[in-house]
Amino acid sequence: MSFLNSLVLDNGVQYLKDHANRLHICSSQPADYAATLVASLGTKNTPAVSVPAARAPSGRKVTVSAIGDGACSANGDASHWALVDTVNTRLLAAMALDAVLAVNNGDTFTLPAFDIGIPGPA
Repeated sequence: MSFLNSLVLDNGVQYLKDHANRLHICSSQPADYAATLVASLGTKNTPAVSVPAARAPSGRKVTVSAIGDGACSANGDASHWALVDTVNTRLLAAMALDAVLAVNNGDTFTLPAFDIGIPGPA
């Protein structure tokens, strides 16, 4: 049977907790930090990221808290979110939104809470 100590899994999601300091909503899935900036339609600075916790059925996860006050900076259809580390100019995680979000410059956007996880060994 395979085994990974929770400390091994936590270090991956702990990095998100420690370094993800901006969330972007994007018009497409970015491949790197520069592409995130090009595709960005809005941002939320310092999104709340939880401490690592158990993930079902195995592994570890962090939860990004719901966002109620994201700032839209362009018009368009947001299809993805991206978490970045602006200090080290790194894209840390990106994924499709549950539904496309039409936004306009100057509007506020909202997102429900979501998890980012690493599965345990098979």
